[in-house]
Amino acid sequence: MNKVLLIIQREYITRVKNKRFLLMTFLMPVIFILFIGGSAYFAATSRETTSIAVVNDPGFLQEHLKSDSDRVVFSFPEGTDSLNYKEKSFNGVLYPTFEDGKIKAELYSSEQLGFESSRYIERQLNKALENKLLLEKGIQKSTLDSISDASEANVSLKNMVSDEAGESKEANAGLAYGIGFGSGLLIYMTMFIFGAMVMRGVAEEKTNRIAEVIVSSCKPFELMLGKIIGIAGVGLTQLLLWIGLMLAISSSLSAFIPAESYQEFQQMQQSGSAIGAAGASNPAAMKILEAQATLVEGVNWILIIGCFLFYFLGGYLFYASLFAAVGSVINEDPQEAQQLMLPISMPIIFSFVILQSVLANPGSPLAVWTSIIPFTSPIIMMGRIPFGMPTTVPYWQLGLSMLTLIGGFILTTWLAGKIYRTGILMYGKKTTWKEMIRWVVKKS
Repeated sequence: MNKVLLIIQREYITRVKNKRFLLMTFLMPVIFILFIGGSAYFAATSRETTSIAVVNDPGFLQEHLKSDSDRVVFSFPEGTDSLNYKEKSFNGVLYPTFEDGKIKAELYSSEQLGFESSRYIERQLNKALENKLLLEKGIQKSTLDSISDASEANVSLKNMVSDEAGESKEANAGLAYGIGFGSGLLIYMTMFIFGAMVMRGVAEEKTNRIAEVIVSSCKPFELMLGKIIGIAGVGLTQLLLWIGLMLAISSSLSAFIPAESYQEFQQMQQSGSAIGAAGASNPAAMKILEAQATLVEGVNWILIIGCFLFYFLGGYLFYASLFAAVGSVINEDPQEAQQLMLPISMPIIFSFVILQSVLANPGSPLAVWTSIIPFTSPIIMMGRIPFGMPTTVPYWQLGLSMLTLIGGFILTTWLAGKIYRTGILMYGKKTTWKEMIRWVVKKS
């Protein structure tokens, strides 16, 4: 046991003192925030308006088609067709026909329109037809317009989730989606980064013949276990520093709000007034304060951070032993490493691919079973947990998922240990998965 502790200490200290570790630890939160902010900024500023010329109006579209200056602008020019619309600075020309109570339209454009623009045109055509039919039933246009404006401005939906005890709590699907996706993405990245770090470390020690010296004073399994746990400590240290830095940054949001607005908000909170009542004086500041209040009060951070640390460590330990086994059989051929890594990497990639589907329906059978199977549970379960416990994720599912992940780690460590024991001292021979399986089933 002392030898394992010495190996853990060596792996941890040498990597934590590395300049790259310090640089990535303190730069990653900044890069992450800049990435999110930059993506939101470019998404907002890069949106171009699509100008559509409507030809042969059946008589009601000009009155009912509603333009959106940020998406699609409809025009009804004369003398425009599919041959000259580009000369008149239009992005496309729309030919609608009205027959048997239905609108059939053809859109001609030099480039395929984006999905958002196409869907907007379809929705506006449907809305225009609906308004025409309502007017034919005797509803006045002024009444129709007032109803439409009122419905768009005055609809507010709150999703109240009730638990088994009958207590209801407001749910925020957008926030749960963001936390679930961010947690899944972070675990996906760290499993690859630190798993590959284990594999490279083992392969380098084998290539440089350092492993022979170390193995002469300890067992191969002890070397593998010490390396895995040591690098896990590095990853956990980095992760905790990231969490601390992110919390510090989020708590400093109030620094960007004028002192008068912040005092006004605090007074409103103390007097029990709604946040929306204060929004009239400084809407931008109130949005920041609302976001901060939602993140602090609307999320069970103790549960999420605790589960995240468990699945981060559990997922890493589950896959790190397999990466270590692969590293022990690699010689100096990079292509050989890629081929051997593929079967290990596929479940991780598959988990991230289906994460979007799971976030869209966190209670589906696909979400439930993939959150229990240890090959996919680290990413999928962390995508489900922000949607609520025990409403979306019952306690038995979380407990079963944790137990299977622990059992999976013990199994993969045992399997990888048998491969590692033989592969770490084998040189000059290309190893296949078939041969590694034979090492596993072979009796000691």
